[in-house]
Amino acid sequence: MPPAGVKSARPAHRCTECGYASAKWVGRCPECQAWGSLQEIGAPAAALRAVSAGPVTAPARPIAEVELAGARAVPTGIAEFDRVLGGGLVPGAVLLVAGEPGVGKSTLLLEVAHRVAAANGPALVVSGEESAGQVRLRAERIGALHERLYLAAETELSAVLAHVEQIAPTLLILDSVQTVRSPAVDGTDGGASQVRAVAGALTAVAKSRGMTTILVGHVTKDGAIAGPRTLEHLVDVVVSFDGERHSTLRLVRATKNRFGPADEIGCFEIGDSGVVGVPDPSALFVSRRDAPVPGSCVTVTLEGSRPLLAEVQALVAGSAGGGSPRRAVSGLDSQRVAMINAVVERRGGVKLAEADVFAASVGGVRIAEPAADFALALAIASAARDRALPAGLVALGEVGLSGEIRRVGGTGRRLAEAARQGYTVALVPPDAGAAPPGMRLVEIADLGSAFQRLF
Repeated sequence: MPPAGVKSARPAHRCTECGYASAKWVGRCPECQAWGSLQEIGAPAAALRAVSAGPVTAPARPIAEVELAGARAVPTGIAEFDRVLGGGLVPGAVLLVAGEPGVGKSTLLLEVAHRVAAANGPALVVSGEESAGQVRLRAERIGALHERLYLAAETELSAVLAHVEQIAPTLLILDSVQTVRSPAVDGTDGGASQVRAVAGALTAVAKSRGMTTILVGHVTKDGAIAGPRTLEHLVDVVVSFDGERHSTLRLVRATKNRFGPADEIGCFEIGDSGVVGVPDPSALFVSRRDAPVPGSCVTVTLEGSRPLLAEVQALVAGSAGGGSPRRAVSGLDSQRVAMINAVVERRGGVKLAEADVFAASVGGVRIAEPAADFALALAIASAARDRALPAGLVALGEVGLSGEIRRVGGTGRRLAEAARQGYTVALVPPDAGAAPPGMRLVEIADLGSAFQRLF
């Protein structure tokens, strides 16, 4: 019993996701809305004790004497995937690959394992969602069979670690991290505590053995990576695998990369033979037609260091009925499209208040950067006036609320890519730089000047 006048420490519950504390357990955290994340904790710990110096794992050395061999990337042989990773797979690195179900993650990583097994050493694929026979059928279909490519179907962390000890692979692929559980940790399968324990154990093994590890992660219905946010902090590289179900195009983006750029993009096309890299994807995002049509304009987006041609289209039609006009968007930011509509009407003199306006990108690509503002404004004005833009024209620039055209980054690379694809005229903001060979630059200060020149 505690002394008189001293209250005993009551057990509390704390959310493992956001740290919210509660006197009693609830199923859903009131702060971050996570289910099953509140765990009971005991009384507060006593004051921190003084920590004395202990043994070091490795002596400190001058930074110039640190070896670089263990931090150099090893190419996988898939150029588009290596581009996203910054050159290839780094020994001891832990990667997290996330994407929607059926988008092609397992197929691509099986091809990566096959390339690594053929060139660098044993590769181990552990499947917690499919049987070994199902993965074998996929490997036969894409031609990914190799004597040094090992396959196991396990859902226990201890069994996965036993396979690693037995095979000693240079690459471990776990598909997926939410299906493997650790018996030493309480919690439901795929829960925050289980995912954190499994990822932490595999990360420690990967660092100690110099083994590259790729963890496949699930995503929520909003597209975010499922599980605790500490999972993304724990790994070295976070890669997202995006793609529409009705399209064969797949985009691989690195949202975090400790060994290279974090804004690169890789383009793949999925088919019967697997996932194939597309080294020149600009043709996928631009329509090929004999004559220009109203409501279409080509721009150049910059994904990391890669310039990609993209076409934006607009359709302006009379509103059917006396209600509010419709505004539909596909592949573009709806808020930015609404802003461009207002600027085109107010600064460009194009009447849109009583018309339905539809805007979309071609090829299933998502365009989010402001460099496409000018092309979108020209496409809307072209559709509203039913007059096509000249052939071989590309437009670059950000549109301000006062109608001015602003410069964007990487203009030189964008124009060089457009010239390589055969475009001869570029509408650009003032002081855009020198024109590449075979291209003529037309400097435009504001939307009003652009509409007067073109229409």
